[in-house]
Amino acid sequence: MKKTLLALAITSASLCALPALAQDDTLSNSAPTSASGNYQPNQAVGSGNWFIGANVGQAHVAQGPYNDHPTTYALTGGYRWKVGPDVGLGVDIGYNDLGNFRLKNAFNSDEVNLTDRRNALRGWTAGVNGRINVWQGLYVSGRAGVYGWRGHGYSNQDVNRHSLDKVDYYAGAGVGYDFNDNFSLGLAYDYYHARKHGISLSSDTATVSAEYRF
Repeated sequence: MKKTLLALAITSASLCALPALAQDDTLSNSAPTSASGNYQPNQAVGSGNWFIGANVGQAHVAQGPYNDHPTTYALTGGYRWKVGPDVGLGVDIGYNDLGNFRLKNAFNSDEVNLTDRRNALRGWTAGVNGRINVWQGLYVSGRAGVYGWRGHGYSNQDVNRHSLDKVDYYAGAGVGYDFNDNFSLGLAYDYYHARKHGISLSSDTATVSAEYRF
């Protein structure tokens, strides 16, 4: 199932990029054209804008004794160009935590930071993203890139947790709705590959996403 979802994510990212590659070469050598289309309808083709995004949802990692669905948080920022009437393509960087913190514990006597108890990932992302607005604000999205992660995990029947870090990859896909040129809400699935020394902490997340464009 995860392989199918990962393939869907990579395919979505590829589909978002294809229209950009198919644009006329004159787009990069001329001034932005007039505004049109479903993607950022008030923005001219060839122009772009900065954006920030946030995701909250559930992560899943089946490793050692921790096979649960902790809360995940992610922040992203980047720049996206309108490369066609219905297509946006951009770059972004971000940070995520896939379950080391339980914020609701701040209201009781339990610890908020659960890093010593869970094998959840945390780290930086850097990659590309794309959107295709299919109809009046409705969009599909894709993203992929490198993931510099840190985490703890168990090797086979070893009772000792190992501290790990490495640069791997991530990929994701989503759907959502643009309420206007500045704000959108959506649902996203992301897969984060994390494997080192025979220990796999690869995780997938299902989140609600929000984005604000400047």
